Amino acid sequence: MKNLFLLFSCIFLLISCDQNNKEEEKIRYTQDSEQINTFKTVLQNYENGEWDEYKSHFADSVELFYNSRESIDVSAAVAMHKQNNSALSSYDFVDSENEFEMVVTDAGETWVNFWGEWEGTIAENDSMIVIPVHITARFEDGKIVKEYLYFNNAGMNDALRMLEESRSMQDSIE
Repeated sequence: MKNLFLLFSCIFLLISCDQNNKEEEKIRYTQDSEQINTFKTVLQNYENGEWDEYKSHFADSVELFYNSRESIDVSAAVAMHKQNNSALSSYDFVDSENEFEMVVTDAGETWVNFWGEWEGTIAENDSMIVIPVHITARFEDGKIVKEYLYFNNAGMNDALRMLEESRSMQDSIE
């Protein structure tokens, strides 16, 4: 009887230890997290031109790499976004095409990955531009500390070049 009690006690102890270990395991991959929700807000701030709110999600020492190996700060990024979007009547990310995930690396770093389509309309001629985008952002203490943005801007450049050619042609006709 004593051995049976000891056996059940050992089994109970092993099960409870295993349960505690499972509760202590950190989620390494998810598509629903506080960081993802923050990142969705960053995208909404961008779409709405809410630049002060946009900047508030980034750490003061953030490093932003936009199709480059050279980093810029968040004020330079805002200036770039404003410049790139100045010829547009509208722009946004196509919600139905957006995918988000959060991963925690072996080193304990928290990254949010985003894949989506950016869509813009040139104000002067209503031509539509669609650009696939990938963004990956590292979070610490609820703020973005590093971000990589990759996109192929050829569609935008071609549309603006064609617009300029159209203007030149119109000027030569007049």
